[in-house]
Amino acid sequence: VKAHIEERKPDGSAPGRGSEVAIAVVDEGLLELMPNQSWALVDAMMREKPYEVSTATSQMMVVGKRHFGRKALPHGGGGGKQLTRELFDTLIYWKSTVPLDDNGEADVAFTLNDSLTSFRVVAIASSGRDLFGTGEESIRTTQDLMLMSGLPPVVREGDKFTAGFTVRNTSDHDMSVVATLKATEGMEGKSFEDLSLAIPAGQARDAAWQATVPYGIAKMAYEVSVHDSGAARDTVKVSQKVVPAVSSRVFQATLAQVAGSLKIDVERPAGALPGRGGISVGMQGKISEGLQGVVDYMRRYPYVCLEQKTSRAVALKDREMWKDIMTAMPAYLDGDGLAKYFPLMLRGSDALTTYLLFISKEAGYDLPDDVRSKMIKGLKGFVEGKVVRYSSLRTADLSIRKIAALAALAQYGESTKELLTTIDVQPNLWPTSAVLDWIEVVRHTVGIPERDKKLKTAASILRSRLNLQGTTMNVSTERTDSLYWLMVSTDLNAARILMASMELEAWREDVPRIARGFAGRMKRGHWDTTTANAWGTIAMDRFSRKYEATPVSGTSSVSLGQKQDSIKWGDNSKGGTVALGWPDKKSTLRIEHQGTGRPWATVQSIAAIPLKKPFASGYTIKKTVTAVERKSADAWSRGDVMRVKLEIDAKSDMTWVVVSDPIPAGSAILGSGLGQDSKLLSQQGNQRGWASEAYRERSFEGLRVYYEFVPKGTWTVEYSVRLNNDGVFSVPETRVEALYAPEMFGEIPNGTIQIKK
Repeated sequence: VKAHIEERKPDGSAPGRGSEVAIAVVDEGLLELMPNQSWALVDAMMREKPYEVSTATSQMMVVGKRHFGRKALPHGGGGGKQLTRELFDTLIYWKSTVPLDDNGEADVAFTLNDSLTSFRVVAIASSGRDLFGTGEESIRTTQDLMLMSGLPPVVREGDKFTAGFTVRNTSDHDMSVVATLKATEGMEGKSFEDLSLAIPAGQARDAAWQATVPYGIAKMAYEVSVHDSGAARDTVKVSQKVVPAVSSRVFQATLAQVAGSLKIDVERPAGALPGRGGISVGMQGKISEGLQGVVDYMRRYPYVCLEQKTSRAVALKDREMWKDIMTAMPAYLDGDGLAKYFPLMLRGSDALTTYLLFISKEAGYDLPDDVRSKMIKGLKGFVEGKVVRYSSLRTADLSIRKIAALAALAQYGESTKELLTTIDVQPNLWPTSAVLDWIEVVRHTVGIPERDKKLKTAASILRSRLNLQGTTMNVSTERTDSLYWLMVSTDLNAARILMASMELEAWREDVPRIARGFAGRMKRGHWDTTTANAWGTIAMDRFSRKYEATPVSGTSSVSLGQKQDSIKWGDNSKGGTVALGWPDKKSTLRIEHQGTGRPWATVQSIAAIPLKKPFASGYTIKKTVTAVERKSADAWSRGDVMRVKLEIDAKSDMTWVVVSDPIPAGSAILGSGLGQDSKLLSQQGNQRGWASEAYRERSFEGLRVYYEFVPKGTWTVEYSVRLNNDGVFSVPETRVEALYAPEMFGEIPNGTIQIKK
């Protein structure tokens, strides 16, 4: 498609050389859901005074109309002309700068995607210092016979649902058509009967097949075609994401160095689903390469605040993920330069800003220059008292937060002895994290008097708290060291102790013992929090580079019952992973190594165990479901709207708590504010409690609500769900957990729900 752009001044003359336009081509279905007001420049500058009546209706929400196709392919599809339609990206074309010729004209060519819909072409022009304008036009693509998918975007293993498609006849004559469904991925070998449909002119009919989601897959893809006896036909390719109804989790894990042989007794946990999970044995030459449990945990981690995103990027060593986060960083900074957990929050956090500056420096990941300078300026203002941020809890932690900020500033050479005058330095009274921060401040701040004496005193305080026994590592002040409101955990402190020990000359001989003790602190293959796993990954990498020089060679063998496998170590081999299913009865896992070096073995016990009754460890949950709109009094039907109410009781005050409540596949959570969303049906009702909500995340899988602070007592969460697909759907457990105090959580089972037509 070619668009011709012609720009004129208010007097009708051409603007002349140097003028340019930005052009965007967008699916109008997306604009129907959320209009883009940013290109309406004149409207924003000269708004009309409102004097009107706004109304709200309960019209059905737009769902199932837009599907996001393969982003790795070139932009654009066949514009509805190619045989199979599969690219449905809603942004068709975007170019920020299109220069105009001397006549103020330009031609822009672009390829439409495969959607049969209308598209908005918008040009935003600027000329000289004071001339600008916006022009737009719509184009429509259509054909006589069209297919539109009504598949749930996300389904769960074991779900039984109706794979429905709308077949529309836009011609002026009746059609008799045949619809065909073919599974191309996930259900290979499954055949579906062809359907015959009679469609009057200008009307539509549903084509539907019954499908069951297999286990052990991540995606299902289909090719659907429809044709009449003549030339009218349409074919689309669509896919669904498949997630487990009962997640396979690591229930036990061991990280051990194999010196000759290693034996471990294993048995399938009671209640584990058959055919799921098993024993996973990873063999690596270095301890930093043996953190498979950490990698698995961080890869599956579901939550999305700024700290968690950056911690995942560091722990997974994913620089592309880090770059993606950095492109959005300006939206995460407040007016003082402090980072916010979510973009829509009003005020940033000194603790989060400290963490981001510190972890990025230690990991060797760059922050954008302008972002880094703003964050450093914000932290300096906080230390000086110019930028005020109160603690999430009523506690005297200002000195601890300031010394942490100084430790982060010290990494960039921005800590000065003058800034230290704002802090009452008493390391013997501080928690372990503050002692570690003080060591960093002393090491990196220029001009500190009696530097060696202060460093020796701080190191001796840290040494007096450290307890190393065999392969265990503990700190005597652990009961008071968990500063969860500052994202500090005991495992995070242990990681930083390991890093500090490698920099303190007097500790060099103890470093290997500290590293083994730190590894021994893992539970279920990972450390306690996302911040601890990010710090732990950096610490183990640094340890491996300095202390693990002996290469591993030879062969490592793994056996469990009648199952055996081996890993051969070559010159460049990094080991490998052996997956073994569960034995029928209690058996012994044997790992043997023949050759040089001592490889590290990560043994994980993985099982899928459905939750059968409520569990409370700090949070008690009560869930109530009531009907808002219901066709039948004794059953749920497609199109019904239900109200979900969660009553949660917290045993103590806590910061950063998340409530996660799944919904049936294909359903939609109301209240997003998108076009045609019903305000009457989605109103939140009477919310009780004093929990401070920070962010509400709606997805195809369910609702997540993040709270910056939750006091002791009861609070409620309410939301509305529209049931859009019929079938039998598995609904995972509802979960409440404290993000930086993982021992605080609660769960209740949800079972299955049947939705009729």
